[in-house]
Amino acid sequence: MRQRLPDRRGHQVIAFHHNGFDYRGGVGRWPNGQVSEVFLDCTKLGTMADTMARDSAVVASIALQCGANLDTLRRALIRDASGNACGPLGALLDLVSEGDDL
Repeated sequence: MRQRLPDRRGHQVIAFHHNGFDYRGGVGRWPNGQVSEVFLDCTKLGTMADTMARDSAVVASIALQCGANLDTLRRALIRDASGNACGPLGALLDLVSEGDDL
């Protein structure tokens, strides 16, 4: 069952470059600090890269609100032979995960 997010919550913004595009990611968290939602868009608005980024973030947010684990989502996404994320959602989730380790 999907958990309802608090009406007011903090939001972290992360800007990053991935595969030739600049992206903006946003991360919302549950009161316990776990990631509850992600937002993602490409600075080239209206492009297929932007649409795919936004759509992937919506699906990831729904999964997180239904109890999916962030690391499980990260590991499920496509990676290259070196283990680097192939898509922007994977890159964002990697950045979020690395930030949690600090």
